[in-house]
Amino acid sequence: MDGPEQVRARLEETGYLVDEGLAVACYLALRLGRPLFCEGDAGVGKTALASALAQALDAPLIRLQCHEGIDAAQALYDWDFPRQLLHLRAAEAAGVRDAERLEGELYDRRFLLARPLLQALETIPSVLLIDEIDRADDEFEAFLLELLSEFSVTVPELGTLRAQEPPVVVLTSNRTREVHDALKRRCLYHWFDHPSFERELAIVRRRLPGVSARLAEQVTALVQTLRAQDLLKPPGVAETIDWAAALDALGASEVDAELAVTTLGSVLKYREDTERARRLDLAAALAAHGR
Repeated sequence: MDGPEQVRARLEETGYLVDEGLAVACYLALRLGRPLFCEGDAGVGKTALASALAQALDAPLIRLQCHEGIDAAQALYDWDFPRQLLHLRAAEAAGVRDAERLEGELYDRRFLLARPLLQALETIPSVLLIDEIDRADDEFEAFLLELLSEFSVTVPELGTLRAQEPPVVVLTSNRTREVHDALKRRCLYHWFDHPSFERELAIVRRRLPGVSARLAEQVTALVQTLRAQDLLKPPGVAETIDWAAALDALGASEVDAELAVTTLGSVLKYREDTERARRLDLAAALAAHGR
């Protein structure tokens, strides 16, 4: 892609709307071959960006979902022990007694199970999404830093496997903890904030073209009001889309305070947040936005 504007246009063709800052960050990540570290609250479009990039580049999306305790075997590769055992038994049944030969056959590439990181190194082209890196521990961060520096991995039995063409890498963090500076310095950085009313409305209309314009405006206005409250989990754009889709599924072309309260489970996921929302004057919130 020749520049940020072309990146923006290609992403918008997939249905993903980007601002100038994000378009520039994506372009530099592609041009310089650097990972893009996306940080922000849940539901603001970080994961969706990786999917949109994959569509724009016509490349497969390979996703590694991080979690507490994740290790290299889960993320990089593992040996297919059941197949190795079957091969060993078949060789023994055939009368093969050469231990060195058997060992060499057991650790052949065909018995290696490629996990997401190795899949991304071997797939050309590809987009690698390392999702919620803040859920992993320090040891995995250090391992990941080394991998992203060289885009290669050493398998003791096979040698070094190196990417012929490094994947496009997107890392996301919900900032449940601080990710180490060493990893962030390896990446380009972009903070995902909650969008303005106008931008969020445009996203909802793009993602849900069948929803009435009035319903989309009302839901967006209500979500913007909820975010201004002291909630445990402020709703993201994903929840705005979910709420509008739920109301549309109920046959609503517009929403009033009573219907909004009835469907709060589509947008709020904590009891305390739901109770706080029910105490709000949602009718006044709708009126205040002129919707």
